[in-house]
Amino acid sequence: MTRRGLVGAALAAGVSVPLGLAGTAGRAVAATTGSGPVRLTLPPPTGPHRVGTVPLHLVDRSRPDPLAGPGRHRELMVNVWYPARDVQRYPRAPWMTASSMRMLLESAGLDPDAVLSPLTAGREGAPVRHPGQRLPVVVYSHGAGSHRSDTTIVVQELASHGYVVVTVDHTYDGFGEFPDGRVTVADENYDATPWTYSQDARFVLDQIAELAAGRNPDVDHAPLPAGLGAALDLSRIGMFGWSKGGTATALTMGIDQRVRAGLSIDGPMLSQPLPTTDLYRPFMLMTAELTRAAEPAVAEFFTHLRGWRLDVHATGAIHSSYGDNQWLMPQLARVVGMSDEELAGWIGTLDPSRAVRIGQAYPLAFFDLHLRHRGGHLLGGPSRSFPEVTFVP
Repeated sequence: MTRRGLVGAALAAGVSVPLGLAGTAGRAVAATTGSGPVRLTLPPPTGPHRVGTVPLHLVDRSRPDPLAGPGRHRELMVNVWYPARDVQRYPRAPWMTASSMRMLLESAGLDPDAVLSPLTAGREGAPVRHPGQRLPVVVYSHGAGSHRSDTTIVVQELASHGYVVVTVDHTYDGFGEFPDGRVTVADENYDATPWTYSQDARFVLDQIAELAAGRNPDVDHAPLPAGLGAALDLSRIGMFGWSKGGTATALTMGIDQRVRAGLSIDGPMLSQPLPTTDLYRPFMLMTAELTRAAEPAVAEFFTHLRGWRLDVHATGAIHSSYGDNQWLMPQLARVVGMSDEELAGWIGTLDPSRAVRIGQAYPLAFFDLHLRHRGGHLLGGPSRSFPEVTFVP
């Protein structure tokens, strides 16, 4: 199947293509690297604060998990990202664990020894910085078949500006690893609908409340960063997601009043039933391929936004343009010897550095406006700083 055919079929099902690598399947990359594995990179966040992060292993004992075995329950891995202090003695966290990165590369037909996971801005376990007040919280839901790291550029940007961001791996619908070494991939026997994602998100909101109450919800009793629970402001919670995660964001807001503002990054809004509950809280669309003009479900959803709403679109963007794919794929293209034409088929015509700035600026402006009541000028209309971004009426 061609790249466009592959992605078209994926989008019709409301899923994503992790890293955009399927079109390179079967290429031998080890011969092209020569001097050993290539370390991929991520751009740094722009905020004034250093960033910390910690993984948590959570179990939802209200949901049995037949795929895990008798007596087992739904398990999730999440990462908490936050503004940090005293980071020097804490190591930088990898974009993905080594085992899950290996599985991701192998699934794409790439030599897993030829590429190393990027290092993020997050320092593992660093103490939390929150000068005198609690911090707003944002939950992130990934695309189908993907992983909780797929929009790290946006996540660490928010954390560097004073947000606590909780990223969720939706087990059996992507790549993840548990502390005991179990690595999970997308399982065709698991019916991971946007409603499944929404259930995961609402359970994670419960666990955030546990943290805020001074308890440790990690089932392995892993140590928490100093000051984490006291940093969480449960009255200021937002959520965003890419692709299926964008749909899950809409569904979650429709049934959970704890989420005060929601952002969908090119979400298809495909689910059964559809997310047709009227919403009176702020919601923004960042569209690329799944525009209101192209997708009736997205257009229908937009009519149910009764409060503050906005639809922005970047010229040249494709489905993965607002996430890490747009930055990582050009690096991978050099490793595998992909032509410029092939690369454009994967990342569109939106320049990666511009995509990064758009992905950093617009989600931050949205949550600043609705969780902090700050600024909002960027969301008031077209900006000379971002000529690629159109406000869709």
